[in-house]
Amino acid sequence: MTVAQMYLNAVQKRFRSVKELGDKTLDQLEEAQLHWTYNEDSNSIAVIVKHVSGNMISRWTDFLTTDGEKVTRNRDGEFTDSLQTKEDVMTVWEEGWQVFFDALQGLTDTDLQGFVTIRGEQHSVIDAIERQMSHYSQHVGQIVYIAKQLKGSKWQTLSIPKGQSQAFTESMVKKTSTIEEAET
Repeated sequence: MTVAQMYLNAVQKRFRSVKELGDKTLDQLEEAQLHWTYNEDSNSIAVIVKHVSGNMISRWTDFLTTDGEKVTRNRDGEFTDSLQTKEDVMTVWEEGWQVFFDALQGLTDTDLQGFVTIRGEQHSVIDAIERQMSHYSQHVGQIVYIAKQLKGSKWQTLSIPKGQSQAFTESMVKKTSTIEEAET
């Protein structure tokens, strides 16, 4: 396996993990919670989803051949809360991720050595991928944070529950040791 293939596998795995955090968060929320905002200058989860999806569709449609800021994108419109139902929110969420993963999975070793344009500025393909890793992780983190506040004690943790770090680490070490023993 080449370094480029290792990189592509790693970023696909990381992006799937980011999406999974978002999926598990959105699953916990009621429709009204998707539209809650702290104040008039804040974005609801529905708006964040709409923005992330709009970014993905713009950046990753014809990723290697057209500017990542498509003329058809209405970025300002992404910040209006126009998605009516939870189903609408989930549909937009999935559409963006589908476009993104299709483009990412289609990349080759050679593609990673190339350049793309975003808003008229040239970026290496790797830099463009890493920009999006940062961007999508930031927004999914916002979604998780808002949801945790809204759910309070009804929040279902997405990682190691409080007070269980040691037990989790021990189970992982044991699992790894068992796998290594089986392989020898």
